Amino acid sequence: MLRWIIAAIIIIPAVEIWGIIKMGHWIGGWATFLLILLTGFAGAQFARSEGRKALLDVQQQLQSGQPPGHAMLNGLCVLIGGLLLMLPGFLTDIVGITLLFPLTRPFYRLQMLRFLEKKLRNGSFIIRRR
Repeated sequence: MLRWIIAAIIIIPAVEIWGIIKMGHWIGGWATFLLILLTGFAGAQFARSEGRKALLDVQQQLQSGQPPGHAMLNGLCVLIGGLLLMLPGFLTDIVGITLLFPLTRPFYRLQMLRFLEKKLRNGSFIIRRR
């Protein structure tokens, strides 16, 4: 797991820098800079609106006595998507938009659910109390 994290810390910024340089060559440096700023601000606004929807879904499910599992995973997708959109770069923007977009979010939610189920079955998911 540590190897994957180290690889991601090295590879993702390298790909992002390469993408920014390529985009700068295609549309110009200032246009690239403005596009990065635009995606950051637009992503923050979209994440705010989708986050409110996710929070309302969690509250409604809790009030009706249902466990808010899927709604909480939706909220986690919105949080991660918003953070990715605020990072400079185009690869993280693409992933962030797909995490925020309601039609593609179920794919990520299913992947998170499978990951959590696998961890629970293996017994490697630990909750510590303070």
